[in-house]
Amino acid sequence: MFKHILVPLDGSRMAESAVQAAAYLAEMLNARVTLMHVVEKNAPSEVHGQPHLISAQEAGFYLDGISRRYFPQGIPVECHVHAAEVENVARSIVEHADELGHDLVVMCSHGRGMALHLFLGSIAQKVIAGDSRPVLITHPDEEGNPREFMCRNILVPLDGDPQHAQALTPSKELARACNASLHLAMVIPRNLSGNMTVTGRLLPGATSLMLDMALQDAEAYSAGLLTDLHDQGFAASAHVLRGDPAKIIVEAASLAAIDLIVLATHGKTGMEAFWAGSVTNKICSRSKVPLLLVPVRQQ
Repeated sequence: MFKHILVPLDGSRMAESAVQAAAYLAEMLNARVTLMHVVEKNAPSEVHGQPHLISAQEAGFYLDGISRRYFPQGIPVECHVHAAEVENVARSIVEHADELGHDLVVMCSHGRGMALHLFLGSIAQKVIAGDSRPVLITHPDEEGNPREFMCRNILVPLDGDPQHAQALTPSKELARACNASLHLAMVIPRNLSGNMTVTGRLLPGATSLMLDMALQDAEAYSAGLLTDLHDQGFAASAHVLRGDPAKIIVEAASLAAIDLIVLATHGKTGMEAFWAGSVTNKICSRSKVPLLLVPVRQQ
């Protein structure tokens, strides 16, 4: 389970949303925390409308203040400033993995509600694509302030692929540590999409039958997983839904008061290899629920 949490910070108030989550998880998991700042070469004077940390000394004072403000006594917190200026902050964060030995990265998406921001340009995306460690993405509130982080209800979207079911392992461990309920969700489309759109139009009867069979398979798969979870003592539910996967998952997370969504990803191979193609992309751009991305391990 997660025993060492890394929190990269840039000095902005928004980024402190990640600190809220890290403090909560450190207490629940009995984990230690490293707060980190990488001094950026030719750094802008402001980030997200707030003063940017531009020196190692300034960063050290800032991280020490964050440590005292957010973390109760008893949680081991270290502060690490990478003083040598770098041009690629994300790469520097990834390269510190062996040196720091963390097993979870918690970062804030300074979300603009745009998939382009999170999945094509942000530091968070580059860390996800370049590392093999899980990354938890949090979001600030509408005013840019940190949101309170809890972990009472965990949503685990699945698609029947055993690789993507790897998301269940950390989900169960978090549920035990936080006394949370697990909610499994599988979404079967009402129509074929992508390259299969033409097939759906030419063979509507066969397409409808195929989707109905997929629904039955999903119900059987979910029922088996749910039985296993109940046998292991988890409070859990399983749901098979119809519609656009990303839209349904986002709506389900909102209606069920979900605190955390857990998804397995093919992180190192880039955006196109993320679970269910654009589904993860759309979930991140539409939902403000914290998202734990778990890299798939080849079996």
